[in-house]
Amino acid sequence: MPLTVTPIMSKFLTNLKSKFSHSKKEASPTKASAQTEATAPPAETSYTIQPHPAKTNDPADLQPSNGGLKSGDAMAVHHARDPYVPSDQIKNSLPEPLSHEELQARSAELNS
Repeated sequence: MPLTVTPIMSKFLTNLKSKFSHSKKEASPTKASAQTEATAPPAETSYTIQPHPAKTNDPADLQPSNGGLKSGDAMAVHHARDPYVPSDQIKNSLPEPLSHEELQARSAELNS
């Protein structure tokens, strides 16, 4: 059975042929296509959401830990040194403490 071309099929084939031949013409650079590319609006800017470093809602989690109870070593507080006790030389060089009356007079002087 021979293939017969009807007018509708002919129109379809002509359109198809023009589309393929038109795309080949666009593939080669021309002055007209270069001008349309230069005047074409830039592509739309896209934004992305970056992950947040927090794992909980506590703002203190984002602060660097430099020591104390949150340093990660909870038993370190039990290895603290004894309180500072000055030597006898330093103790002897300190002035005598003021009496209660002298402290009350100094307080009244500063408050007036």
